[in-house]
Amino acid sequence: MHRRIFAPLVLAALLGASAAVLGQSGSLAIAAASDLQAVFPALVSGFEREAGMKAAVTFGSSGNFFAQIQNGAPFDLYFSADIDYPRRLAGSGYADAGTLYQYATGRIVLWTRQDSGIDIRRGLSVLRDARVRRIAIANPAVAPYGRAAAAALRSEKLYDAVQHKLVQGDNIAQTAQLADSGNADVAILAHSLALGPALAGSGTYVEIAATAHPPIEQAAIVVSASKNRAAAQRFLAYVKGPQAQALFKQYGFTTSTPAP
Repeated sequence: MHRRIFAPLVLAALLGASAAVLGQSGSLAIAAASDLQAVFPALVSGFEREAGMKAAVTFGSSGNFFAQIQNGAPFDLYFSADIDYPRRLAGSGYADAGTLYQYATGRIVLWTRQDSGIDIRRGLSVLRDARVRRIAIANPAVAPYGRAAAAALRSEKLYDAVQHKLVQGDNIAQTAQLADSGNADVAILAHSLALGPALAGSGTYVEIAATAHPPIEQAAIVVSASKNRAAAQRFLAYVKGPQAQALFKQYGFTTSTPAP
């Protein structure tokens, strides 16, 4: 059965002209965690209308972006799914500590295709079933949502029992693609992606208790090497505004006050 390819569809909605935008004077280059693929199209569109400037977004794992920025990747802004990464960049001088902003707290869900025949209403305990042969999670080494997934499995004393079933995506969007394409039977995903257009019509999900894993505190920061600092700070100001905050809530995030 034909399955949609997750990442290209979502990227196309946001990045249609990104190749042309990158490198243009005055345009913003943003590194964004993959769980933001559903919310960022409307967010960036609203900012561009209000500010009259372009913003090009690259999605990936927070850990990989952390390493790339340390190696001189030409980003102006970094939206991480783990507040620790931007804090560490600030501590080592690669990002401006005064701009650190905790923009949201994420949630994880257990997701499966509508035609899988797997009753995920049972929660994580269903993962022991023989019909669940492959479980997709993001790579815990570089993806905060992968670490949350592993922590939730350990909290439910399931990790050792299902470890042989785990398949990993490099980031949470690739993890979603594994499940949506049929290469995994279920996945532990960001709530935001389960609510997004690429998955909402093809699958079903149940929320995983926030108490089952450490909070997924997500933060943004301006990169020290940015050549568009004023524009980057304007984008952050827009993210703090009511329209952006409403978008985050629409896609399952809990919004919060700026990080100390």
